[in-house]
Formats: sequence, structure tokens, C-alpha cells
Amino acid sequence: MKKWKTVNKIKNQKSREDIIRILLENRGVRTKKEMEEFLDPKLEEVTLENVGIDQEQVKKAIFRIEKAIEKNEKIIIYGDYDVDGISGTAILWETIYKSYKNVIPYVPHRVNEGYGLSSKGISNIKSQISNVKLIITVDNGIVANEAVEFANKNGIDVVITDHHVCSDKDPDAFAIIHTTKLCGAGVAYLLAQEIQNSKFKIQNYNSKVKSIDAHLELAALATVADLVPLIGPSRAIVKFGIDALRKTKRPGLLALFERAKIKKEEIGVYEIGHIISPRLNATGRISHALDSLRLICTKDKNRAESLADSLDETNKNRRLVTEESTIHADLLLKQAGSNQKFIFIHNKNYNQGVIGLIASRLVETYYRPAVVVSEGEIYSKGSARSIAGFNMIAFLRGFKHLLVDAGGHPMAAGFTIETGKIEEFKTALIQHAGRVISDKILEKTLKIDTEIDFSIISQDLYQEIQKLAPFGMGNPQPLFVSRKVIIENMRFVGDGKHVKFSLSQEGSEVFDAIAFGAGETDFKFRIGDKIDIVYSIEKDEWNGREKIQLKIRDFKNN
Repeated sequence: MKKWKTVNKIKNQKSREDIIRILLENRGVRTKKEMEEFLDPKLEEVTLENVGIDQEQVKKAIFRIEKAIEKNEKIIIYGDYDVDGISGTAILWETIYKSYKNVIPYVPHRVNEGYGLSSKGISNIKSQISNVKLIITVDNGIVANEAVEFANKNGIDVVITDHHVCSDKDPDAFAIIHTTKLCGAGVAYLLAQEIQNSKFKIQNYNSKVKSIDAHLELAALATVADLVPLIGPSRAIVKFGIDALRKTKRPGLLALFERAKIKKEEIGVYEIGHIISPRLNATGRISHALDSLRLICTKDKNRAESLADSLDETNKNRRLVTEESTIHADLLLKQAGSNQKFIFIHNKNYNQGVIGLIASRLVETYYRPAVVVSEGEIYSKGSARSIAGFNMIAFLRGFKHLLVDAGGHPMAAGFTIETGKIEEFKTALIQHAGRVISDKILEKTLKIDTEIDFSIISQDLYQEIQKLAPFGMGNPQPLFVSRKVIIENMRFVGDGKHVKFSLSQEGSEVFDAIAFGAGETDFKFRIGDKIDIVYSIEKDEWNGREKIQLKIRDFKNN
């Protein structure tokens, strides 16, 4: 049973204006200026200064790129194998490639080279490519101290662009372009804008022409995929980037949309997060992410079709591997029969590429922070997912003496550990978690914006609420609670999995509603019952007609 927590508990009837003000205040938007900026975000305000990027570091980076071009040095764009890293790599590679062809994208292999900039990755680059003097990282590098030192010793300068949480000491890089207010591709997007509009006048660029929308669709794609809070500059990137994505002419993305059976004109946060991103991520999980990068960048329609087919098949395999491993992990937990506050599962048969997905599934099921480890002979890889109120990366770094490395965010992190230290690490984490994780943190809470009556619900209210879109991490879909709601009618749909309702409240208009998955629960309500419901206000379109539909998230007996 979820605990309901209503953020604004004023019970008096509210006007539409009151409701919008409450929704904004619940999202930390309180002053008139903040409200104006939230409701009317401006892309031109996504600047280095506003996201806290050191402008001197950007100047150093552009100067070094200029130097590489002048000396005809190879430039490597060293990305990551997820959507954020792939998108950011595409942004910087395409930007520099316009004027300089000796720039090469490089995405490490998850198993053979591991996450981020590594000595092994650099060695592989040196063995394959001559005259490499500059590496620019994307979505990684901020904790790659040893790798940067290795690069320096080999006469290679490193420019880091990243958004992950810093460690105690920054790497000794030529320049560090870093902020936690954007995703990795967002950082790359800003650097790309600075390159194109720079006073350094990289050859073939007209410094008087600003290309502010270039690559915006990729930055938006990555922002949503990487679960970056949709507030401030990231909100502007996604709001305008989704519009750009709906108009994209990239053959690879168009082919991907076709395989996924989505109309590009209807793409939103849900489609990006749940349909597009898993397909782009799949290659980096169980094969090699270069194919996803090729798909994004290709200008050849036939090549795009072939790559989209390959990604679709890889994603099917990824789903199968994830499902099998999750069932196995769940069985291990049930066999252990423990009520610990922290989940730690490890197995030699888990594919490194899906352990983060397994951890996420376990968190969804048990609402506990979870670590899943893929055991190797000498070293093992771990992925961790957290719950609200528990900073996972800070927690893991408290045991860094047992780890080879660790990086990530408060809600998601990854690490490398010597296989022989797994049991010691597991015991230490579980014991410490038992002390620092309170029962309150483990109580799953449904956060409700405010209570309203059905009489206020209308098309006009729906349109006003849409002004807060796009919804996502940091700006959730507004949730309301209404009490003593009467079930006028109901029926099971979707092979009995879901329940559709007709609902009213004290003689109000009757609204259609749907509760997904309710048919698979212990559902005991009947027509005529009065219930309390938590829901979002949606639009239902059918045969060219639009009407309000309530999407029920939870319900209780009144």
C-alpha cells in the first residue's frame, strides 16, 4: 500500500489560476520572475554562465582544438555507450567534422574497455590511429584521474566534458568543461555552440552566424534518456528540442521511429524515455554502441534502414536477457528470505550491459536501494539504483577503499571491484545501510499536488496544466486527489488487466477514467461505491474527437 502525501492541503475550492500557482510552488517555482521563466523558457538563456560552466576552461578547450587543426593532429571524440554519450559524441564530432576531417568518434566497448576514459581505451586508440594528440571526452572523464595521467605521459592532451559528480580531486586535464545542471550531451551542445560562434574563428565557420538550434534534437533526446531533472536550462532544451525532434530529417532517427511504430509528430517525453532510448541503448548493452552512433549520424537512407533493423533485433535480445536475469535475481532474493534494507545481488552469468536494468526492476518491485554485480574472473562490474532520499554515489564512495573506481549520480551509479572483495563489500554495504536507511525512506509515497473537486475539471484546466509541460524527472505529471467519487460504471479491458470507469462526484459531470494494471490487483470495488482517487488529467482522442480522461494512479475506499 502506498502512502499518500498531499503537498498542498488547502481543501477550499480553487480556481484554475490557484491550481496552476500551487503546481508551480510544489515544483519550487515561487516568485513572479521564476514563474515567468518556467512557463516561458527561452533557449537563449541556456548559456555557460547559467549552468555554471567555467568560460575560461571553454576558451582553453577551443584554443586546443584550433591548435590541433593547425598542426593537422588527429582529434578523438571519446564518448560513452548510452544515449547521452552517443548523442553528445555525435554533436561534437559533427560540429568539428564540418571544418576538419581528422576528427574520429570513439565509443569504448562495455566489456573489453569498461566505462569512460581508460588507459586500455587510450592504448587501443594509439594502436589503431597515428598522430593522436587530443582526446575530447563526452559524458565521462571527470573521475578518470589515472587515465588522464596515462594520456599525459603519452603526449596526449585531454579535454573533459562531463556532468557526473566530481571526486575529491579533478583529473590533470588540459581543460575541464563540467556542470551537473545538464546531461553530457547538453554540455557537448553548449561547447559546440561556442565552437561555431567562437572568436577563435575555426576555419570555415562564419563567426557572425549563430546556429543556436544545431543538434538541439540530440540534446533533448539525451536529457530525457539520462533522467535529468526538467527544470531550468534542461527544461528549455527539452521543450524546444522535442519540437526539433518532431521535425528531424535524420534518416537514422526516422527509420528508428518507423520500426518503433511511432509518429514523429507525436513524440514526447514518454516516447523518448520508453520507446526510442531503449533501442539506442541496446547496442551498448549487449553488442557495441558504435552502431547507434552510426544510425544517428548517417545521411544514407539505405544504411539507416539496415542499422534500424539491426538495433530493433538487438533490443529484442536485450529484453530477453534482462527478463531472464531479473527472474533469476528475484529468485535469489526470495531464497535468501531476508528483510534487509539494501539489496545486493551478484552472479557470474549476468551480462554487464543489463545489470543496471536488473537493479532498476528490483527497486521497482521491492522499493529498496539495489546493487547488482556481474562477476568476472579478476574484476567485476556493479550497477546501483536508488530511491528518493538516498544518495547512492555518496554511499558507495564511503567504501572506496574496497573499490577500483566508482562514478555516477545520487540515483544511479556504477563501479568496478576486485572479484575477491565482493563478499566483504556486500557485508559492509548491507550493515551500514541498516544503520543509515530509516523506515520512513523505505515507505513508498505517492506525492499528490493538491485536492480538487470534479467541478473544476475541464478542457480549459487541461490546457492550463499543459503549459507546465514537458513533464518528467524534476517536473512530474501533476497529480490530484478527489474524494467520495462515485463509480457510475466500470468494465475490465485489455484481457482483464486494466479497469475503465465512468466517475462522478456530487452530481458533477461524469468523466471517463482508466486504471492501468488494476485488474491484476485485489480489486473489490463495485458500481455505486464511493472511493478516493489519485489521478492525472489527460486528453483522450478517438475518431477525431477529444475529451478529458482521468488516468488513475491509486484508489482507496472512502
